[in-house]
Amino acid sequence: MDGWNKLSNSFSGMNLSASATKLAKGFNSSVQATKERLGTVAPEEITELPQEYKDLEARVDALKDAHVALLKITNVYETETYDYPVQIQESISELSTSIGYGITNFAATNLKGTNLPAPAPVVPPAQQHKTLPHALGRASTTAASAISKNAAGAEDKLGKALGLYAEGWEKIASARVNHDTTIRGGFLHPWQQTLSTSINVALKARQAVRVSRLELDAAKQGLKNASPARQEQARIEVENAEDDLVQKTEVAITLMKTVLDNPEPIKNLNELAKAQLTYFSTAAESLSSLQGEIEELSVAAEGEYRKSRDH
Repeated sequence: MDGWNKLSNSFSGMNLSASATKLAKGFNSSVQATKERLGTVAPEEITELPQEYKDLEARVDALKDAHVALLKITNVYETETYDYPVQIQESISELSTSIGYGITNFAATNLKGTNLPAPAPVVPPAQQHKTLPHALGRASTTAASAISKNAAGAEDKLGKALGLYAEGWEKIASARVNHDTTIRGGFLHPWQQTLSTSINVALKARQAVRVSRLELDAAKQGLKNASPARQEQARIEVENAEDDLVQKTEVAITLMKTVLDNPEPIKNLNELAKAQLTYFSTAAESLSSLQGEIEELSVAAEGEYRKSRDH
């Protein structure tokens, strides 16, 4: 480490321009940080930051961790397919179909006026929502249609029940689209914005404090090891570094308080809970209604079945 000290002192003793002085400061700070990591600096030689600053640091870290933890889960709302059961299979099928449409339409456009037969242009099918409620609604509609086609004119209770089930899930599917849209606008994007702007600004201010503190302690080491001819210059450097640290600490404290006092995260969380409540209430109401009707069909079907067995 003596080699580092000599090199650091040689930087301090040179008559440097502003940019070179900045480079020297950065080098000396890196040396100081390395010494601290290696444990070669006594604890009393490390400048102690105000307790208020350290308490705010811990609270901002907790706020950042809270945002990151919730975003890990709620990021799924960025795309509606997070609970779609056949996403992979359909994506492969749609890619193949899309390529086929592209080739056909390319040929239809470019073979006009040639001796080769041009295929008729084709229109791709309309895009469908890909959520579990939409999938349940479409599957139930298909199932009800299949039963009804083979009911031989008689009312089929299973087909009717499937139709009711499909209608119920269509309502839920519509509510699900609104649910996801509301969460993205009212919670997810603002939550991400808080993390990437105000919290990040506070973290950058803290990093500036860390750098300033290292520069101060490096300057103190320079004063401690300075030759008599450099004592006065080294003392001025320490005073300047102390003023810089005080200023940057005050700025960081102000920014951290601003972040912690911001009511937006609670407002955003309320929007998340409200959107979920609206969606699940709609789902519960729809399912409650259809379940009552399906239960009547179930009781009637069981009664007819038992009656037929009695004869």
